[in-house]
Amino acid sequence: MRYAMPKLVSCHFTNLTAVALCILFGLTYALFGKASVKKDFTPTLSTKADPVSVAPESTESVTGWQQEGKDNGSQGTHTKSPCRDAKLRYPASIAVQEALTILRTLQPQRNRLGRFEKTSGFVGMSLYYAKEAFSLLFMNGPRTDDYLKTGPSESKLSKPLAEAVNLLEEAANAQEPDAIFLLAEMNFYGNYTHPRNYKEAFRKYSELASLNGNGSAQHMIGFMYATGIGGAVERDQAKALMYHTFSALGGNTRSQMTVAFRHHSGIGTPRNCNEAAFWYKHVADKAIAWSRSGPPGGQTIDKASHRIADENGGVYGEGASVVSSGVYANKAGPNSDSHAALDDVLEYLDLMSRKGDMRATFNLGRLNYEGTQTMKRNLRTARYYFRLVARKYWAKDGSVLTEDNGTGRIASKAAGYLGRMSLRGEGMEQSFPKALIWFKRGLANGDALCQYELGLMYLHGYGVRKDPVVAADYFKEAANQDMASAQTHLGRLFLDQGDISTATRYFDLAARNGHIEAFYHLAEISNNGIGRERSCGIATAYYKLVAEKAEALHSSFNEANNAYEDGDLETALVDYMMAAEQGYEAAQANVAYILDEHRSIVSLDSFFSWKRQRNSLQNTMLALIYWTRSAKQSNIDSMVKMGDYYISGYGVEADMEKAATCYQTAAETHQSAQALWNLGWIHENGMGVEQDFHLAKRFYDQALETNQEAYLPVKMSLIKLRFRSFWNTITHGKVNSIQPEPEPKKEWSFNEWISNFVEDHHPYYNNGDDDDFVDPSSDPMPGGDDYIDEIDESIIESLIILGLAGALAFLVYYRQQRQNSHRREMERQQQQRQQQGAGPAAQQQPPVQAPPMPGQQADGGFFPPQGDPNYGQWVAGGVGH
Repeated sequence: MRYAMPKLVSCHFTNLTAVALCILFGLTYALFGKASVKKDFTPTLSTKADPVSVAPESTESVTGWQQEGKDNGSQGTHTKSPCRDAKLRYPASIAVQEALTILRTLQPQRNRLGRFEKTSGFVGMSLYYAKEAFSLLFMNGPRTDDYLKTGPSESKLSKPLAEAVNLLEEAANAQEPDAIFLLAEMNFYGNYTHPRNYKEAFRKYSELASLNGNGSAQHMIGFMYATGIGGAVERDQAKALMYHTFSALGGNTRSQMTVAFRHHSGIGTPRNCNEAAFWYKHVADKAIAWSRSGPPGGQTIDKASHRIADENGGVYGEGASVVSSGVYANKAGPNSDSHAALDDVLEYLDLMSRKGDMRATFNLGRLNYEGTQTMKRNLRTARYYFRLVARKYWAKDGSVLTEDNGTGRIASKAAGYLGRMSLRGEGMEQSFPKALIWFKRGLANGDALCQYELGLMYLHGYGVRKDPVVAADYFKEAANQDMASAQTHLGRLFLDQGDISTATRYFDLAARNGHIEAFYHLAEISNNGIGRERSCGIATAYYKLVAEKAEALHSSFNEANNAYEDGDLETALVDYMMAAEQGYEAAQANVAYILDEHRSIVSLDSFFSWKRQRNSLQNTMLALIYWTRSAKQSNIDSMVKMGDYYISGYGVEADMEKAATCYQTAAETHQSAQALWNLGWIHENGMGVEQDFHLAKRFYDQALETNQEAYLPVKMSLIKLRFRSFWNTITHGKVNSIQPEPEPKKEWSFNEWISNFVEDHHPYYNNGDDDDFVDPSSDPMPGGDDYIDEIDESIIESLIILGLAGALAFLVYYRQQRQNSHRREMERQQQQRQQQGAGPAAQQQPPVQAPPMPGQQADGGFFPPQGDPNYGQWVAGGVGH
C-alpha cells in the first residue's frame, strides 16, 4: 500500500553533532511518536441513519456523510452518499463505486509532529523539547505553500488518486449527484490526500445545488459566501442568508442554526426575534427528541466546545486575561493539587486507592465513567472501581459489612452508578433486576442518584409496574437534594397536571444546573405565554441554549479540536468557522484567536516554521468580525480585543472613540484589569477622550484592585503618571492633574451637632481593656521614642474652654486698663491748664470735671442710687443700661 509521507525540508549537516541529533530524534520519534498518532481511518459506505432524522419536521435526512464531513476529525473522508437514488444510473453509478474502492486504499496525510505534545515528567518534557529543537534546526526552511490558497495546488496527484478522480469526473459529467458531491468535498476538505481547491469546490457545490436543490450543497455555498474562505467568492451576507434559508427550509439542521443566529444578531438582515425563535425552536425540537432517545434516561450529552485560548491562560495570557485573573484566578498554594495535571491527579488517586482510600477509588470510577476533555470514557474501568467500593460495604448477599456512615455514603454513590450502568447497558449487559438491586441498596443511605433512577423505573415501568405516584415521591426526594434531572421530571409531572407555577419553579431550579430539558420547557412556556406574558426574547435565549447543547447533531467541534491538536490549522479553522456561523461563542473566539496576528509586540514566529504556518491563516479584518461577534455574546476579553483593533487600526480604520467605548464596556464588569489599565492609558494620553491625569490614576488603581497580578505594570504607570502630573502642575498646564481624593463628610443638623458635642464617646476609663504599658520585647523601636498615650478628646475640649475663659479675662483686664489710662490723661490735661491760668481768678475757678462715660452716674458709679427712677428696675433685674 502506498503512503503519502509529509514533505520535509532537506537537512544540510555541517558537523557530526548535527548528524547525531538528527539520528537521536529519529530514533526517539520512532519509539514514542507513533503512540500519539491516531489510527488512520478507512472510509466505508455506511447505512447508519443520521440522528437528526428523528425530528418530525425534517424534510431532508441530513446524513452522516453530510454532517461529519471529515475523516477522523481532520481529513474529511465521508461515509455515506447524501443523494443516491433508489436505483443507481448506469454506468455513472458503477464509476462512483469503483472510485470509492480506489479511494479506500489511500491514507490521509497527517502532521505526525502535531500531536507530540509536552507531557508531565522528565521523559515527556525531554522528548517535547527535543522535537522543538529538531524542528528549529532542521525543518525551518522557507515557506513553500500558503494555507487557504485561492488557486489550485501545483502538487501532482498520485496514480491511484488520479484514476479515482477521473472516474468521478466522468460520472459528474453524466450529472451523477454522488460524484459531484464527492468531488466537491474532496476539493473543500482535502479528502483522500486530494489537494484543496476552494474555487473548484464552490463550482461543484453550485452545480449540485442547481441540479437537484441539495440542502448540504446549499449550506456549503452559504458558508462560503458568509466567510469568503479561500477567496473562492467575495463575501456577500445577503447571498449567504439566502442559500442558508433554502437549505434550512429543506431541513438542514446546520443551516437552521445559522439562519436563527443571523436573525438573532442581525447579520445580513435586520434583527427579528420571532424569526430567530422560529428557527431555534426547530433545532431545539430535534435536540430534545435526540436527547430523549437511546437508553433509559436519554443520551449522554458531551461538551466539546471550549476556547483554545483558555489552555494558555486566555487571549492575553496567564494572569492578564479574565479567564485566569481576578475571581477566576487559581489562588491555591504551590503545594495544592489545583496546579496538577490530570495525569498527576490520576496517579495520586490510584496510589491512595491502593492504600484503601474508598473516596479515591470512587473518584477514579467517576472520572472513567464521565470522562474529561482530554480523557475518554472507559466504562469497564469505571465498573471495576465502583465494584471495589461496593464490596467494601456489602457482602454478596447484600448484608452490610461495616457500620461506618462515611463508608456507607460512598458505597451508596457507587451503587447508584452501578445501577445506572445496568439500567442503561453501559459497560455491561442491560439488566433491570440488577439495576433495581443496586438502587435499593443505595436508597438506604439516601443517595440522590438512586432515588432519581428508581423514580425513572417506576415512571416508565422498567422492570417494575408503572406507578407515576411512586415515581413522583422518588423524584421529590432527589429534587430536594438539588438533582437537576429529578427536578426536571418532577416539573414535567406538575406541568401535566396543569400546575404551571410549581412546574416553572422546578424548571428554574434545574436550569441553574444547565439541564437541557429544563431550558426547553422554560422556552416553551415563555414562547407560548403559558401562565405568564409571552416573551420572545426569553424564549429565544432558552431555545438557543437547548440547540447549542446538542453539539452531536450539528456542530463540528470534535473535528476542529482533533485537527487543532494534530497541527492541521487549516482544517481546524474551517471547522471552527462552521460552528461560529451557527452562533457558538466559543467557536467565534477560536476563529478570531487563530486569525489574530497581534498577540505580542515582539514576535518570534519568523524563527519557527511551525509558527509561520499560522501566519498564512491570519486575516485581521475577518478576525475583527469574529472578535465582535464573540464580544456581543459577553466575552470580555473579546471586547478588549476589539478595542485593541480599533485603537491600532487593525483590519479597520483607526477609531479612538470606538476603542474607548469597547474598553469602557469591558471595564464596567469589573473583571478585566486589562480593560481598566487601557482606560487609564487612553485618559493619560487623551486618545479618543479628554486628557485627564486624575481620572487615569483612578483607572490604574481600579486595575490593581481587580487583579493583584497587575502590580508591576500599574505601579510603573503610576510613577510615570505622577511625574507628568507634577510637571503639568508646575507649568500650569491645561490637563487636570492628580488631586487628593476628598474625604466624604456627613452633613449634620444643628441638633445632631449639639448631641455629638455633648456626648462623650471616649470615656476616661476603659475598664482595663487596653494595656497601659508596652512590653519592651515587642517595642518596634527599642531605646527610641517613649510610649505616649493618645490625648483624649474630652481633655482637648476642656483645654478649649479654659482658653476661651482666659481670653475673656484678658479682654476685661484690657478694658479696665484703657479706662484708667483715659482718666489719668484727663487729669494731666486739667493740671496743665491750671498751671497756665491767667491770674488768681482763674485759680479760683472750680476744676473742670471730665465728661461722664455712657451709663456712668454723677458720683462716678455705674449703679443707680436710691431715689433714682431706674433703681427699681435695677433691683428687679431689668438692666437697661
